[in-house]
Amino acid sequence: RRWLRQHERVEKLNVHAVLGAAAGREQLLTELLVTYAKVPVLIGELISAEVWKHKVFPVLCRLEDFHPRSTFPIYMVLHHEATIINLLETVFFYKEICESAGDSILDLIDYCHRKLTLLAARSASGQAATREELHPKELASLSPMQSVLAPPQELQKQAEVMEFEISLKALSVLRFITDQVDSLPLSALTRMLNTHNLPCLLVELLERCPWSCREAGKLKKFENGAWHVVPPEDRVKMTKLDGQVWLALLNLLLDPECQRKYHFDGFNKSQLLKLRAFLTDVLLDQLPNLVEMQRFLSHLAVTEPAPPKKDLVLEQVPVIWDRILKKNAGKWEAIAKHQVTRAFSPTEEELKLQARRWAQTYSLDMLEALAPDKPRCRVCGVEAAKRCSRCRNEWYCTR
Repeated sequence: RRWLRQHERVEKLNVHAVLGAAAGREQLLTELLVTYAKVPVLIGELISAEVWKHKVFPVLCRLEDFHPRSTFPIYMVLHHEATIINLLETVFFYKEICESAGDSILDLIDYCHRKLTLLAARSASGQAATREELHPKELASLSPMQSVLAPPQELQKQAEVMEFEISLKALSVLRFITDQVDSLPLSALTRMLNTHNLPCLLVELLERCPWSCREAGKLKKFENGAWHVVPPEDRVKMTKLDGQVWLALLNLLLDPECQRKYHFDGFNKSQLLKLRAFLTDVLLDQLPNLVEMQRFLSHLAVTEPAPPKKDLVLEQVPVIWDRILKKNAGKWEAIAKHQVTRAFSPTEEELKLQARRWAQTYSLDMLEALAPDKPRCRVCGVEAAKRCSRCRNEWYCTR
């Protein structure tokens, strides 16, 4: 129940953050998050939701006596992780937000690494969320409104769809963290470069490109929350996700402090040199900063691999993930059974109250403001300003 109420508050923050960013007025929210030290709290909530999804949610779906009147509360808890990572993606653009995270930035780095590793692994095994998992017809059948009466097994499919988009949000958050390498704790740099070897992981993502697929001979790319068919003239155009990977690599490989800490051994060198095949003239025209990357790789190619370092390394480690696992070890089934009766079996009155609160959070005007694209006229296709007063779905440019 605490999570459900917390999700409502975070969702409202997320809505205001997105609207503020669109209007250029997001400074007030970032100041509030920094002043009241809420960034570590958000990171803790994010990892708690992740642990719940991996440890408790599968047990819930296996319980034979679990037949709730509505699975909407479970969907809200599943969506809690997506809401928080979306909020962090919006605000982590600012240096003061990254600095206010404190030691919890290590937990956030580990979280992003887990998501990107899973994304790369699924793509390498041919299980990337492309045609089967994100097909438009399937997405329609798994809409949040239908999840009110969906069985828990259907929510597992929704969780898989959400996992793909959460991983892409984690990529953006990681890139914003690398923008602030000069102000990060030394342990954060060591964890990104040597413990997790993020440069090689980012190279793997560029090779696999999980946000791109081919279906029926057409190239599709995932952008702004949906798959789009790419016209032939735009196939060499860099997407936002490609740009995030390249910018993160620039930050991690060209910063002097990062170069001093990173182990350029034989394996890492061979992986990084794969980037030279991607650095075409077309790509350099779209992101001129990659010229510096091209020079760096040319120098790396003629440099002998550095011998392994034998220095004593003292590294600070993240604590949130381990603390949650140790505290609840062996209790996951008991937690699931307790939540079945106390949180996920709401009465009819509680469902109505929840619906009224969400109706206030997501009013019609708010949803229109959050829409990525302006509505188009149903007849001529130009930008529309008038909605049909009868069905409230179609738009027209005139009466």
